[in-house]
Amino acid sequence: MNANPLLQDWTTPHQLPPFEQIRPEHFEPAFDALFAEHLSQIDSLASLAEPASFANTAAAFDRSGLKLERAHLLLDNQTSSETSPELQEVERRMAPKLADHHSRIYMHEGFFSRLDQVHAQRDSLGLSEEQGRLLDLIHRNFVRAGAKLQGNDRRRYAEIVSRLAELTTAFSQNVLADESEYALQLGEADLAGLPPFLLDAARAAAEARKLPGWAITLSRSSIVPFLTFSARRELRETAWRAWTGRGEHAERDNRPLAKQILALRVEQAKLLGYANFADYAIANRMAGTPAAVHALMDQVWEPAKARFESEKAMLREEAAKLGEPADIQPWDWFHLAEKVRIARYALDDAEIKPYFGLDNMIAAMFDVAGRLFGLGFSERHDLKLYHPDVRAWDVSRGGKVIGLFLGDNYARQSKRGGAWMSVYRYQARNGGEALPIVVNNNNFAKAGHGQTLLSFDDVRTLFHEFGHGLHGMLSDVEYRLLASPNCPWDYVELPSQLMENWALVPEVLEKHARHAETGAAIPAELVAKIKAARHFNQGFETVRYAASTLIDLALHERDDAEGIDIAAFETAERERLGIPPAAGMNHRPPHFGHIFSDDAYAAGYYVYMWAEVLEAEAFAAFEEAGDPFNPKLADKLYRHIYSAGDAREQRAAFRAFRGRDPQAEAMLKNRGLL
Repeated sequence: MNANPLLQDWTTPHQLPPFEQIRPEHFEPAFDALFAEHLSQIDSLASLAEPASFANTAAAFDRSGLKLERAHLLLDNQTSSETSPELQEVERRMAPKLADHHSRIYMHEGFFSRLDQVHAQRDSLGLSEEQGRLLDLIHRNFVRAGAKLQGNDRRRYAEIVSRLAELTTAFSQNVLADESEYALQLGEADLAGLPPFLLDAARAAAEARKLPGWAITLSRSSIVPFLTFSARRELRETAWRAWTGRGEHAERDNRPLAKQILALRVEQAKLLGYANFADYAIANRMAGTPAAVHALMDQVWEPAKARFESEKAMLREEAAKLGEPADIQPWDWFHLAEKVRIARYALDDAEIKPYFGLDNMIAAMFDVAGRLFGLGFSERHDLKLYHPDVRAWDVSRGGKVIGLFLGDNYARQSKRGGAWMSVYRYQARNGGEALPIVVNNNNFAKAGHGQTLLSFDDVRTLFHEFGHGLHGMLSDVEYRLLASPNCPWDYVELPSQLMENWALVPEVLEKHARHAETGAAIPAELVAKIKAARHFNQGFETVRYAASTLIDLALHERDDAEGIDIAAFETAERERLGIPPAAGMNHRPPHFGHIFSDDAYAAGYYVYMWAEVLEAEAFAAFEEAGDPFNPKLADKLYRHIYSAGDAREQRAAFRAFRGRDPQAEAMLKNRGLL
C-alpha cells in the first residue's frame, strides 16, 4: 500500500501527477484508503467539542478530502483523454463507489447538524462576501444531496445517486467506443473534392489505425470537412449516418440507459420536493427556473427556423446549378453551404485554412492573454506527461508563476470526442497556496506532416477552450470550492465564449494568421470576407443548437418516473417543434453526452446561449471603447469575471463589469436573428 503513488506526496514540478508511475491497478486500493481518510476527517469535524463556527465547519470542509479529490480528478482526466480497457474497467467499478462515498459525506448527520447551526446564524457572524458565499454553497450542496431526508427516503436517494453513476458511466463509454472504432476507409476513387489538408489528416488517421489508404473518423475535425468537401454524395450519407447514429448500435444501445437515467432523475427531484428534474437542476443556476430558459429560447426558435428556410432556398438554387437533388438532405447541407459561401462571399474554407496553423493560433491566444491580463507562457520540455502530444507551459503574471497549463489538441482513439477544459488541481489559499493545473482538450485532426491546419470554426473552438483555461488559471479566491470553474454552468461559459471574439481582432490576425507555406499575413480582404460571412448559415447552426436544447428541456421537464421510450419521444418532439429534417440537431439523445454522461449539463444545454447573451454584451463594451485591449476594461474583466470564481454573485459581478444587466439584443444581432 505504501508504494501506491496515489497515496504519496508528489514531489514533481507543480506536484503534477507522476503519470509514468501510476497504473490502473493503483486506483481502487487508493480510493478505498482515501474514502476512509476523508470520512475520518468529517467525523472529526462533527465531533469537535468547541461550538460550531464558520472556521471549523465551512472553511474546514473546504480543506477536507484533498488527496481524494486529487485522485478523482486524475481518474476523470485519464479516462477522458488517454483511456484504456483497464482504465475503463476501473471507471466502471469506481463510479458507484465514488457516488456512495459522496452520499456518505453529504448525508453525514453529525457534520450537517453543525453546518446547519452555523448557516442559521450566518447574518450575525460578520462574514465577508466570499465567506458567506462558501457557507451558502456548502449548505445548499448538502441539502440538494439529501442531507435533510430521513429514513427510507434517505436510503433511496443514496441508491439513486449510486445507480446514476453506473448508468452515466456506461453511457459515456458506449459513445467513446462508437467514436473510436469507426473509420470510413477511402480509396483513390473516393477522394473527389477532398482538399490537401483533409487528405493529409485522413492518411494520418488511417496509419494510426493500421489501415490502407485514407480514413475519415467521427472526430468533428474529420467528419465535418468530409461532409463539406466530398463530391461523393453516397459516402457523405454513410459518414453522416455513422456520425448521427452513435449510441444506438444493438450491442451498446444507449436508449435504454437514457430511459433509466431519466426515470431516476425524476425520482431524485421528487424526493427533494421538485416537480421534475429541470426544476431541480435549473434552481442551482443563474436562470433559476425553466420558464426563464424558455423565455430566452422563445426569442430564438422561430426566427432561427425562418432564417434556416431562407438559407435552404439558397442551397436549393446551388443544388440546381450542380445538377444535384433539390430535396436537400442533412448530408448535403455542409457541402452545399460551402458552395454558396464561395459563390456569395468568395470565401473558401480550403483557402482560409493555410493561414490558421495550430502553432500560430496557440501563439495568438497566448498573445491575447498577455495583452489583456499580463500573462506569460513558458513552455516546459522537462515534464513527463501522459501522452507525447501533450504540451505544458508555466503561466506567470507580474513575475510570479500562477499555474501550469497543458494543451492536448489532437484526436486519437483513446480520447473522447469534443472539446473541453478540465483541471488536475483547483486554485486556493485556504490551508496553503494551491496553484491551478489546467488542461485544454481538443480533437483536431493531426497532420501527417507539416503544421496542423485549422478551420476558422476550429480556431474559435481553440479560443473557446482557452477562455475556460484562463478562467481556471486566473482564479484568485481563498476557497477551492469557489475557484473559478466552480460556478453556475450558465455563467461558466461566459469566459470561454467571450474569448472567441479575440480570434477575429484584426491586429491579432495580422500578427499570427500566417500562411503555412509562404509566411504571408492573412490578407485584410480575406478577414473582411470571414466577417461578412459571419451571419451566413446561422439559421442552420442556431436551429441545430436550439433543437438539442429544447429536447433536453422537454426530456427533463417530464414527471414520469417510469421513464420514456427515447426513440418515440425524440420523433414526437421533432415533429411538435417543427425541427427541419435537413438541419437535424447538434446532439441526438443516444449520444448526448452533455446530458447523459453526467448531470452537469442535464436540463442545461441552454447554458451556451444564456452565456452568449452575457458574452455579446461584454465584448460590446470593448467595441464601444474602440479598443479590444482597453486597459481599464481588461482590468475590470480580470477582477469581476475571470478571477472572481463563485466568490461573488454572478449578476452582481457582471453588473460590476458592464454597468448594467444584460439584454438578449446583442446576441440576437450577432446571430443575424434580428
